Amino acid sequence: MEQFAKKKGKEGTRGATLIAKENIETLTFYRNMIFGANGIYFMVMMLLGRNFHTFEICMFGMSSLVYIASFQFMRSMGNPKTGENGQISDSGVDLNMQGGLAEHAKDLIILTTGAQSLSLVWSWFWLLLLLAPLRCAVMLWTGVIAPWIFQPAEEEDIPDKKKMKMERKMKRSMR
Repeated sequence: MEQFAKKKGKEGTRGATLIAKENIETLTFYRNMIFGANGIYFMVMMLLGRNFHTFEICMFGMSSLVYIASFQFMRSMGNPKTGENGQISDSGVDLNMQGGLAEHAKDLIILTTGAQSLSLVWSWFWLLLLLAPLRCAVMLWTGVIAPWIFQPAEEEDIPDKKKMKMERKMKRSMR
């Protein structure tokens, strides 16, 4: 239970070596997840003797593209750079950082793995992949578009004399 207890105090900084090691572990985990999902998919499809239809082939191809793009993106982000003496000069981006861009790539791999595994039960589970563009649209709306549209207008700092003059003009025009 001690390992699950909340740590008190400020969280210490993590060194480049530790970040690089954790990035390698993260990439290994997601690589194994991808290979496992593809292996299970092919084994079940071959053992059950199910025929590959055009829809399933297209969806498998799409999932392969998602896997490759997400994994390569994460790998390029977390790739450590070593100096001449063999020590790590730049650990790359921390792939386990909360709220980071790598978190979205990991979510995409998890979603694709789930859709591929569930498609063994029913082929239409491939449509779960439509949740990814839906999530992107929601994130775009809540993070960019809505705040920009509904942002209150900036009020100009108008002197009192000018405000009174404008109010008199408005009253005259309404008569």
